Amino acid sequence: MAAQVPLGIKTHVQKICSVYKQTLRNLEAFYDRRNVYRYHAVQMRVRFDEIVNEKDFRKSQEMLKQAQEELFLTQHPIPKKFPLSPGGVAYERIVNPPDWVLDYWHPLEKAQYPEYFKKREQRKKEFIAMWEKEYGKYDPKSEHH
Repeated sequence: MAAQVPLGIKTHVQKICSVYKQTLRNLEAFYDRRNVYRYHAVQMRVRFDEIVNEKDFRKSQEMLKQAQEELFLTQHPIPKKFPLSPGGVAYERIVNPPDWVLDYWHPLEKAQYPEYFKKREQRKKEFIAMWEKEYGKYDPKSEHH
């Protein structure tokens, strides 16, 4: 069994990298010309390198906090989002129907794909047998309403 690792805890360097990446995405939203964006990105990299290379941890934490506040205050009103990412224009545009939809096909529709539906029915029986072996048969009397 895998070890239970808390996913919410980040190291200080991971936090710095996260804020740096958010800052770069913010800069991309502001500057559409690549050369202007790269100029500002290089300047930002120098500032974040200072935070990473700071030997005094308390001072580094304070610098990170200032960077987070600056990012918050300079957020673009319409942040750039990738099309397929949450909030993007194409997010969940293509919906893959769930498997159970095939159970409601008309028999004439199923007759067009006899091998597929024969194999599908066999796999459903195997799955039900595996489920009953692992969890037991369904008992409608055991339901509590």
